[in-house]
Amino acid sequence: MIQLIIDLISTGVVDKIGYRKCIVAAHIFAAAGIGGMAILPEAFSSPYAGLFVSVILYAVGGGLTEVLVSPIVEACPTDNKSSVMSMLHSFYCWGSVAVVLISTLFLSALGKDSWRALAAIWTIIPIFNAFFFSRVPIAKLTEDGGGMSIANLFSHKLFWVLVVLIFASGASELAMSQWASSFAEKGLGVSKTVGDLLGPCLFAILMGCARVFYAKCSEKINLLKFIIISGALCVVSYLFAALSPVPWLAFAGCGLCGLSVGILWPGVFSIASENFPKGGTALFALLALAGDLGCSSGPTIVGMVTGAVGENLKAGLLAAVIFPILLVAFTLIFKKSASAVRGDKE
Repeated sequence: MIQLIIDLISTGVVDKIGYRKCIVAAHIFAAAGIGGMAILPEAFSSPYAGLFVSVILYAVGGGLTEVLVSPIVEACPTDNKSSVMSMLHSFYCWGSVAVVLISTLFLSALGKDSWRALAAIWTIIPIFNAFFFSRVPIAKLTEDGGGMSIANLFSHKLFWVLVVLIFASGASELAMSQWASSFAEKGLGVSKTVGDLLGPCLFAILMGCARVFYAKCSEKINLLKFIIISGALCVVSYLFAALSPVPWLAFAGCGLCGLSVGILWPGVFSIASENFPKGGTALFALLALAGDLGCSSGPTIVGMVTGAVGENLKAGLLAAVIFPILLVAFTLIFKKSASAVRGDKE
């Protein structure tokens, strides 16, 4: 909820304060929150209160980072924007793999009680990023006062189609990835350690590969068609995971889902920027807000359905197939609407 609130506040604050100050502050908040997990539980009478404050701090940092990094990269003087955007978001995948892999091995080697030391170690990344962002050149996405207002964005039908697309993208991705570890544990009968390594890591690696593939071949690929094909593949992967009677084949559906969702989030950001070149910070912040709503809704739906039918995770994943179906339908609507708009301009 904090991250969603930050997404919303960012629409009117970032341009006034400036990208550099905001992105540096984002990483300071992230470092304070992650480091706080090692310190604050002992500083409060209730350990939960300390963790609660830590979550608030790094959620502020995470929300600001998510809003700012994409427009900062979009403003860089590069030729192929969609390729660069896809490459940027591939590093989210490699970061996820690193966190899961290093954290799992660290806790396995030193014991679960060493988690405070682990949290302190992970603060190194946002601390270094805060320093780097205070030094690197940062270009402006639009001239001062040249970005579209929220009201202006709200008046465009295409914008609302994009909102549904990014919502469905986030839900399609997180509904599977957040449950990948449990899916591996229950379906394959492996330990939590092995489940953490198999589930989230396989998902993230294949998702990252899809993003790198598009980044390298973007000039030969129609982005909208690629999103439609990826969405259809995502539907297949959910059905595979939910309906296959063979555990390893069902788990293969989980990995296939990672491959299929790779282009969805960065692809929607790219077509949004292309169709709303003056969208500015408001466009990226509102899309991040809608995407985060999807990221929250997807895993929640899976969990609710799973619990309602006797802890049947496959039933929960089957319910989540609605999200990639929604994505394919609205991508087709966007394709038709965007073509009509271009026709009117011509």
